[in-house]
Amino acid sequence: MTGTTDFYARQASTKGNDPETVVVSAALTGALTTRKQCPAIPYTPAEIAEEAAAAREAGAAVAHIHARTDEGAPTFDVDTYQEIHDEVRERTDIVLNFSTGAIETPLEDRLEYVQSVGPEIAALNMGSMNYAKYSDAREEYVFDMIFENPFSEIRDLLAGMNEASVTPELECFDTSHVGNTRPLLEEGVLERPFHASLIMGVLGGIPATVENLVHQVRQLPEDCTWQVIGIGRDQWPLVAAALSMGGNVRVGLEDNFYRPSGEMAESNADLVADAVELARQVGREPAAPDEAREILGVER
Repeated sequence: MTGTTDFYARQASTKGNDPETVVVSAALTGALTTRKQCPAIPYTPAEIAEEAAAAREAGAAVAHIHARTDEGAPTFDVDTYQEIHDEVRERTDIVLNFSTGAIETPLEDRLEYVQSVGPEIAALNMGSMNYAKYSDAREEYVFDMIFENPFSEIRDLLAGMNEASVTPELECFDTSHVGNTRPLLEEGVLERPFHASLIMGVLGGIPATVENLVHQVRQLPEDCTWQVIGIGRDQWPLVAAALSMGGNVRVGLEDNFYRPSGEMAESNADLVADAVELARQVGREPAAPDEAREILGVER
C-alpha cells in the first residue's frame, strides 16, 4: 500500500484530498428523476433513509438529498426535511448533505430548512447557466430551463450556512463557477479550504471529458477538497479518472441509473458498490463517515 499512497501523494491533482481514502457520496433522489425512469428512486423520508443506510453499508460516507413529497414532487418543506434527517439518523451515521438548488423557488424557502434542520453539509450552486437535456433519438429537448444563481443569492446562502455552522459544498458546473469563488473569498463569506463538486455532462455546463476534469481541477486552490459528479453514462469514465487523480466521487440515482455493466441499478447501494470496487482496484479505500468529516472539515 505504501507505493500506491506515495503515487497519489505526488499528484498535484490530489489537492486537499486524502491519498489513501476516497470519500464516496451517494446522491439518492435528485429533484427531476422519477420512478417512471427508474423504479428504485426513493420518495418518502423512510424510503430515503433506507437508501441512505444501504448506501452507507456499501461504502458511501455522504448522502446527498433532495426532499420529495410522497408522490415524488420536489418539496422544500421544513418538516419533510426534518423527518428525513431524523429517519436517517435512526438508521445510520452517514454524513447528511442537503441540496439548496431549485428553479423559481424563493431563496428564503431554500435557506429555511438548512438553518432549521442543520445538515452537516449543504450543496450550493455557484453560477447561473442554461440547464437542459437534449434527446438525440427524439431530436428534441427533454427540458430546457434557465438555472439562476446570482451572486446576491450565493452570498446570502453562504452567510446563512455560516450562521448555522453548515459546511457548504460548492457545485461547479463550469470553469467560470470555480472562478466565482474569488470575490466570495475576498469578502470573507467563503473561507479556505472549501469543498468543490465538479459537475460534468449537463447541457449548458462543461462537457464530460477527462481532459475537462483535469482542467477543472487545475483551477482549484491547492488546499481544497474536490469530487467529480458525472451525469448519465459518462459517469463511470469520470469516476475512474477522478479516483486515479486522487479525487473523491459522487454516484447515485440522481445522476445516473446505470451500472458500469450497462444494467439499470436496483438501488443507490448498487452504484456505491461499483464505485468502491473501482476505488479498490486503484489502491484506495472508501472513507467511513467520521473519516470523511475529517477530510472535508465537517463538524458533527
